[in-house]
Amino acid sequence: MLPGLVQSAGSRRIVRIPDESEILQEMDHAAGFGARFVCIGDPDYPPLLKQVDHPPPVLAVIGDEAILRRPAISVVGARNASINGTKIADSLAARIGREGYAIISGLARGIDTAAHRGGIDTGTIGVLAGGLDMPYPPENAALCRDIVNKGGAIVSEMPFGWQPRAQDFPRRNRLVAGMAIGLLVVEAAKRSGSLITARLAGEMGRLVFAVPGSPLDPRAGGANGLLKDGAILTTEASDVLDAVRPLYGDDSYPRQLPLEEQADLSVAAPPQEDERQLVVEALGPTPVEIDEIIRHTGLEPAQVQMVLLELDLVGRLERHSGGHVSLLASQ
Repeated sequence: MLPGLVQSAGSRRIVRIPDESEILQEMDHAAGFGARFVCIGDPDYPPLLKQVDHPPPVLAVIGDEAILRRPAISVVGARNASINGTKIADSLAARIGREGYAIISGLARGIDTAAHRGGIDTGTIGVLAGGLDMPYPPENAALCRDIVNKGGAIVSEMPFGWQPRAQDFPRRNRLVAGMAIGLLVVEAAKRSGSLITARLAGEMGRLVFAVPGSPLDPRAGGANGLLKDGAILTTEASDVLDAVRPLYGDDSYPRQLPLEEQADLSVAAPPQEDERQLVVEALGPTPVEIDEIIRHTGLEPAQVQMVLLELDLVGRLERHSGGHVSLLASQ
């Protein structure tokens, strides 16, 4: 449907869909690497990730896919971490992991590496900014193998052979924040990628935790700032566990974050031109809720979602936290 949707939104860009032989070739390549693809409709797709804006439709996974369904806590922090910082991240991850939570991080140097090592015996998930065959930093390739061998998993939304670029790390951070019910920051400077991840987690409605540090250490400035802004003070694992336990029932789905019902676009009638215009006119530069657009236009949810998808494909739609969208000017 993609070529037709792009044309319906007024774009002259040609979208080419891979044929079946190309798709099977890529799947064979993944299988040869010991990986498989998990799609957003599959039971192994991380349940909380479905709720973020623009969830990746496909994840490449190597390791035990079942761990993706487990309750999870993300741990992030400074790459140039102190000895004490790495010890704290390791011990907190190990303690939280023993309570049944998967530990998620981005496989970076410093705190990420310490968190993975702390959670490796109970199950940890590494999220890559590049393809599964392009771990970064390269010295963590051995850690990736250890994670997989210990029953964890490595995931990426990027294709095989993709060398990570600077702009790919914020994309990776969105997955780190979106896959877990809470995010713990251990050492982070005032201007760091960890704070971006914490902001994303807060916008997604996740719990944000921070370990306090010395005001004399610039690596603690960001974490201390999060505490001033309302992050949960964390000095021991029970600070995290006591906060997240009430959110979970008997399965891996949080009680307070129910999965949203998605409009089934596969059975929706294509929107007519006048219906498409209704949605476009309802949009503007100010973000509005999608539910508001549905009420305002009187259209079926699937019709509204189809028009939004068309606009998204041609770069005219901007998605914001909380299910809000706004219209960008025509290119």
